[in-house]
Amino acid sequence: MFNRNRFLRRVAAIASISLVAGCSLLSDGGGDSKGPIVVGTTSAPSTLDPAGAYDGSWELYRNIFQTLLAYPSGATTPQPDAAQSCSFTDSSSRTYRCTLRSGLKFADGNALNAQAVKHSIDRIRTINAPGGPAPLLGSLDRVQALGDREIVFHLNQPDATFPFVLATPAMSIVDPDDYPARSLRKDNSVYGSGPYKLQSYDEDKQAVLVANGSYQGFAKRQNDAVTIRYFQDSAQMVKALRDKQIDVTYRGLAADDILALQQHADSNLQLVDGSGIDISYLVFNPKDPWAKEPAVRKAVAQIVDRGAIAHKVYKDTVDPLYSMVPKGLTGHSTGFFDDYGDPSVTKARKILSDAGIHQRVPLTLWYTTDRYGSETGLMFQELKRQLEASGLFSITLKSRPWKTYVVGYQNGEYPVFGRGWFPDFPDADNFIAPFVGDHNALGTPYPSKEITDKLLPHSRAESDRAQTVKDMEAAQQILVNDARLIPLWQGRQFIAASEDISGGEQSLDPSTIMMMWALHRKTSW
Repeated sequence: MFNRNRFLRRVAAIASISLVAGCSLLSDGGGDSKGPIVVGTTSAPSTLDPAGAYDGSWELYRNIFQTLLAYPSGATTPQPDAAQSCSFTDSSSRTYRCTLRSGLKFADGNALNAQAVKHSIDRIRTINAPGGPAPLLGSLDRVQALGDREIVFHLNQPDATFPFVLATPAMSIVDPDDYPARSLRKDNSVYGSGPYKLQSYDEDKQAVLVANGSYQGFAKRQNDAVTIRYFQDSAQMVKALRDKQIDVTYRGLAADDILALQQHADSNLQLVDGSGIDISYLVFNPKDPWAKEPAVRKAVAQIVDRGAIAHKVYKDTVDPLYSMVPKGLTGHSTGFFDDYGDPSVTKARKILSDAGIHQRVPLTLWYTTDRYGSETGLMFQELKRQLEASGLFSITLKSRPWKTYVVGYQNGEYPVFGRGWFPDFPDADNFIAPFVGDHNALGTPYPSKEITDKLLPHSRAESDRAQTVKDMEAAQQILVNDARLIPLWQGRQFIAASEDISGGEQSLDPSTIMMMWALHRKTSW
């Protein structure tokens, strides 16, 4: 059996995931003597320009760029990184001021100053790339650079979540000499100011990171170099781990591979099982003649068996989810279970018949083949089975690779499609705000004035996030009533690593992005 002494305890969803494997993952310090640490993942960047990505590209950005604020190990609220200090300067949370560290430089030697910060934030909104991070800056009115080190953000409404936004890798600071103000950078070169420099990049294959000697920030690098290898599927990645071609796997382990690691003797590998706050959900396009019908959406919500998906497809490596806000965050509710209860064909048939729908409803469900793990296709097969077994639906499944899949949903091509969400920051607001409004992260307009004009502004005026529960619960109930977004499951974080790798306890921030600088090889037992 898998060495249970090496199996790892679960931790709170919004804290750093602790990798506990006897002494091996808790040993301190030490540089690397066997070359770069090689990390495997199934989530490759879609672009190297932070103004163009609102996806897993952030994993790379966190390690090669800086943001004004970020999360040191163990922190669940943003702390200064490129900034020396940041704070609201008014009682209404509408003016946010940061002072940069002195002497900051990009990896190419150019000065990182207040003008560079302003340029980086302004270009996100100017370019407004499809599927890009501009929606995160909805509360920003303008950015003001005062001298070389002072930046003032003037907001158009109170927004206590704005420091969390600044801590996302989307707000990476770029060199104005290298990144055009009105267009995305097209080449594969990067000059950031993070703990690493991007030495080389082979699209969809690997990124080679080396130490950035001019970095100034809170990160204390425990290794000199990291190579990130991108895989198409979990089995390929785990084989590379067993063959010692990589040292660590992160993001993309399939359920069967997780079970195999748990159940078979393998004293040379360590496994982490930790709570996560990533979610999977369905999106209904209101432009489709069937998906726009509330009764159709509610009938789907009534039939979907989340427990069967979690057990049959994911082998209980994910948990059923009944709200867009996951467990572990303040404001989480269980609205879909409260309103629909257990799956019921009888109730679903009544929902449709009460709306005058008596025929089998034809729906086309789309999913991506290479973004959310190898079980995605199996999950959609299970959804098809459940819906068609009811006798109420006729389901067609279609799929595309991520890069073309994104274009399709942004163009409104899909009646119903699957998405996953890795949070920008650990707050219930970030599981509601990105999905509503005319310009949201889904490319599918979802007007909801009650949420966008009342509940979110009211909650964002509250600096004590524990006081936002009523607003968040009310917003979630609106999502339940509309059933335009149907949550399916909440993930857990699984990482496998060679036995000589340490530092994993410090390597994940609250958004479950890996901070590569915390990883190192053991120097003593």
